[in-house]
Amino acid sequence: MSNDHAPHASDSLHDLARKATHSPKLLTKEEVIRLAQHVLKGGEHATEEEKEIAKKATHNPEGVEAEQIVKLGERAQDNK
Repeated sequence: MSNDHAPHASDSLHDLARKATHSPKLLTKEEVIRLAQHVLKGGEHATEEEKEIAKKATHNPEGVEAEQIVKLGERAQDNK
């Protein structure tokens, strides 16, 4: 039996936020949505612009531009 543990949710979110800031075009639709949902959950710290991007991303992840994904990634890193 393996002693490997599943990555902790905050660890994987940290990795996702880092990926978003460094390689936003490589995120899958599911990753963009997960990042957007995290930003919306920590909404009291998000700017109105970040909230709007996150809402757009949850409904249309393919319609979000790379620089917008970077903003979500930066916000997710700040919300740790």
